[in-house]
Amino acid sequence: MKSSRASKAKPLSTSPEQARSLFTSIMRKMKSLANPAAVAGMARFGVTAKKAYGLSTPQLRKLAREVGRDHALAARLWATGILDARGLATLVDDPLQVSEEQMERWVVDFDSWAVCDGACLNLFRWTPRAYRKCFEWSSHPEEFVKRAAFSLMAGLAVSDKGASNQAFIAFLPIIKREAADERNFVKKAVNWALRQIGKRNRRLNRAAIQTAQEIHRLDSPSARWIASDALRELASGAVQQRLKSTGPST
Repeated sequence: MKSSRASKAKPLSTSPEQARSLFTSIMRKMKSLANPAAVAGMARFGVTAKKAYGLSTPQLRKLAREVGRDHALAARLWATGILDARGLATLVDDPLQVSEEQMERWVVDFDSWAVCDGACLNLFRWTPRAYRKCFEWSSHPEEFVKRAAFSLMAGLAVSDKGASNQAFIAFLPIIKREAADERNFVKKAVNWALRQIGKRNRRLNRAAIQTAQEIHRLDSPSARWIASDALRELASGAVQQRLKSTGPST
C-alpha cells in the first residue's frame, strides 16, 4: 500500500549539527509544556511510562506539523524512551523509510496501549509491511506486540479504501483464534479489529457477524465478551442502515 503521508515529507536535516539542534529544541519545547496533572490522569486510563511530560494529542500534532517528516529525528525521539517523544516520533517518521528491522525494534518497546496504537495508527499501517505484520504479530506472547497486530487490522480496515474484501476476510480466522486471550488490552483490540472490518461494507459485515457468532460459542469469557459487543454494533440498525446504501461489496 502506498502511503499518502510520505508525499508530504519535508527535507531532512542537512547536517549532524542541525539535527542535534533540532532534537534539542524539540525536547526543550516538550519539557516546557509538561503537565504533571495530565500524566497522573493518563495513568488512571492505563497509560504509564517511566517518563512522560503529559502533552496532549493536539499539542503533539502541532509540533509534528512544525517539524515535518524526518526519519532520523524520529529515531532520536524514540530512543529517549519518553512517552511524549515516542508519540511525536510516530507522527514525524516517514513510513516509506521505516524498515522491517525498525518495526521489530519498536514493537518490543511498546509498554502501553497508547504507545502501541499511536505507532500502529500514525505510522505502521502506512508501511508496505503492515498486512504481513498483522499475521506475524498476532500470535506473539507479549501483550502489546499481539495488540499491535489487531490495532493494525483495525486501522487498515478504516484507512485502506482500495483493499479487497479478501484482504480482511483473511484476518477473521486469526481474530477467532485469538479471541480467547483474556488479557484486557488484547481482547479489546481483537474486538476493535472485528468491529472495524464488519463496518467496511455489507459483505464484510455478514462475514464479521458470522465470525462473531462462532466466537461466542467458544468456552471463554473473553470470547463471549468480544462476540457480544461486536454483534451489538454490527447488527445494529444504525450500522445496517449505513451499509445498505453501499451495496453488497463496496
